[in-house]
Amino acid sequence: MFARLSQLTRHLSRPLPNYGHISAAAGTRASIGAAIMPSSEDRSRRMIHTAGCIIIGDEVLGGKTVDTNSAHFAKYCFLLGMNLKRIEVIGDDEAEIGEAVRRMSENYDFVVTSGGIGPTHDDVTYQSIAKAFDLPLKLHNDTLKLMKALSKPHPSQKNFSWDVPSPALDAKLRMARLPIDESRDEKSQVLFVDESLWVPISVVNGNIHILPGIPRLFIQLLDGLKPLLTPRLENPEGKGVYRILFSTPMAESEVAGYLTKLAAEVEPKGVKVGSYPRWGRKRNSVTLVGKDKDYMESLVPQIEKGVDGVRVEREEDADESEDEENGS
Repeated sequence: MFARLSQLTRHLSRPLPNYGHISAAAGTRASIGAAIMPSSEDRSRRMIHTAGCIIIGDEVLGGKTVDTNSAHFAKYCFLLGMNLKRIEVIGDDEAEIGEAVRRMSENYDFVVTSGGIGPTHDDVTYQSIAKAFDLPLKLHNDTLKLMKALSKPHPSQKNFSWDVPSPALDAKLRMARLPIDESRDEKSQVLFVDESLWVPISVVNGNIHILPGIPRLFIQLLDGLKPLLTPRLENPEGKGVYRILFSTPMAESEVAGYLTKLAAEVEPKGVKVGSYPRWGRKRNSVTLVGKDKDYMESLVPQIEKGVDGVRVEREEDADESEDEENGS
């Protein structure tokens, strides 16, 4: 007990830290951080390493619509060598959209949103993102011209006219009012990447790319955007991430120890090890994902032995050989 009292006395007798100095240092660091905060222009030009995706729509959260755009975007990022860090699904809520785009714009190099840019009252993506970055919504004349040229009125709109005010016209114009930073070149903020479409990709804060939720349009616009992205990737051809797939008859629990050791061994090389059960099949899958192709290839014989498996191009390949052996 006396030893503990003595220890406590020594602790209390120590000089107090200079909190004023610490506070001043923290303030200096904060000032430096604010000073080097990248501008919209910087974000639009810097190299792309990380990506984020925001799926917007009450219909997705309510189960009415099945989201396929995030899965497509994940494959898109993988093929281009971008590290997709986050996918979020949020509703048609102005505050939630604003919070998500501000956070992702700060955290990731390349961000896409999907959904909420149609003509109805619940399509609030443009206005929410504009508000999040204190930007005006501006009727974009080139978008309007292309809309007039390429879109046709619905069969139910027999009396529709672009020249006569109407609720239908107001609804269409809603889709051409875009967030615009008037201090920057407008062409870098509104991208027309497919000549068959009037729908642009609206770019806000340099790295947020606003896309429609309709899967066909989402895919088409991402494909059109690719040539603009590849110069900003580590590999100009948009390649550089590789996946090697193995099929094993072993249970996950049986190979877990080996894969744990393997993951620790390859992590310094930037390679990740994955293990995936395949319910209803006799074989499971193991993957290597990374950028050092030669190193990954050198591991193939070791891993085939370690999981008692074979390298395959598709998960189903080994299943087919197994079915042949069983005479089915």
